[in-house]
Amino acid sequence: MIKILIVEDDPMVASLNQRYAEKMEGFTITGIAANTEEALQYLAETKIDLILLDVYMPGQNGIDFLNIVRKENEDVDVILITAASDIHQIQQTLRLGAVDYLIKPFEFDRFEKALSQYRAHYKKLTTAENISQKELDTILHHKNPANKPESNWNELPKGLTKNTLKTIHDIILTINNETFSTEDIAEASNISRVSVRKYLKFLAEIDYLEEDLVYGVGRPIYQYTINTANVDMISRFF
Repeated sequence: MIKILIVEDDPMVASLNQRYAEKMEGFTITGIAANTEEALQYLAETKIDLILLDVYMPGQNGIDFLNIVRKENEDVDVILITAASDIHQIQQTLRLGAVDYLIKPFEFDRFEKALSQYRAHYKKLTTAENISQKELDTILHHKNPANKPESNWNELPKGLTKNTLKTIHDIILTINNETFSTEDIAEASNISRVSVRKYLKFLAEIDYLEEDLVYGVGRPIYQYTINTANVDMISRFF
């Protein structure tokens, strides 16, 4: 489980952020701090993976707190959740290593996307011994479907058909969010591995699937999981 500390002086906002996080799998709220002094004390006593941090708080603000955390070499990630929209403050937090920045007010969908991306990146960086350039680029640049060519999102590439895509998608859904390979889908669908690979590559390109290249004995194997932040991306093709 990814351990979260919420640093927020408004009890209602802190409670809302807690409820949002508790809706998502893989996260647990280990504490709520009303100010940065409490947060520093909490970090000294408890291992935390992720801080949901406000900027405007009584006393020391969130950016000053983040400066202290970095100077003390705390091994923790930070997502800013704040009404602060000043571009210079945003630049400061990004330079201090914030992994995302949510400006209040925001919808649950944006919160869910931030934590889903973090969960996927956290898993890769804490379980893998090696990482591919593509995977690293995804983590460093927060690959966003909106930045891709529009044609990728409204029509299937040449050579792919809706019927075969639906067959493969139906099989993927039966796997219940577990990791699967090209070979798994080819065997279950009676479709050639080469053809399945084309469809899975397409689904990875539109960010419906997360793709990992796993190195073991023999040739590397591509493994996939559904990207829960983009589960609606495939519906437009049916």
